[in-house]
Amino acid sequence: MSGVLGGGPYVSAQTFLAFDYGVKRTGVATGNTVTRTAQPLTTIHAEGDARFPAIDRLVREWAPQALVVGVPFHPDGAEHVNTRRARRFVRQLQGRFGLPVHEVDERYSTVEVLAYGARDADAAAAALLLEQYFSAESLAATVASQS
Repeated sequence: MSGVLGGGPYVSAQTFLAFDYGVKRTGVATGNTVTRTAQPLTTIHAEGDARFPAIDRLVREWAPQALVVGVPFHPDGAEHVNTRRARRFVRQLQGRFGLPVHEVDERYSTVEVLAYGARDADAAAAALLLEQYFSAESLAATVASQS
């Protein structure tokens, strides 16, 4: 089947939710694989398992095909306690929702969105993480097609 533009195959949009995980706040954004852009949704102000009812509502509302989680590292790339917490969050999302969960290096994401004047830095950081994921996937696909 040919697409409207360029005669290529139709591409179905896949919706993603992204999370800027934090111990007390978790930013959430959505985006899709067609536009490869993301928009901030909200920040969940809850700790531990108390955040999951809100996440469950968002997953039901947006029906994503995959999730993205920012995982923090020290500037030199070394892991720290929040790296392990974020990866635990990744495993919890996988277990609760049965969706693919992709990790993105979140170093400096909040600093970057604050520099641009984000009103909700956590949700904006989640959007930035999702766009970074889309860019990395696009680059990987380009490199693979040239091999």
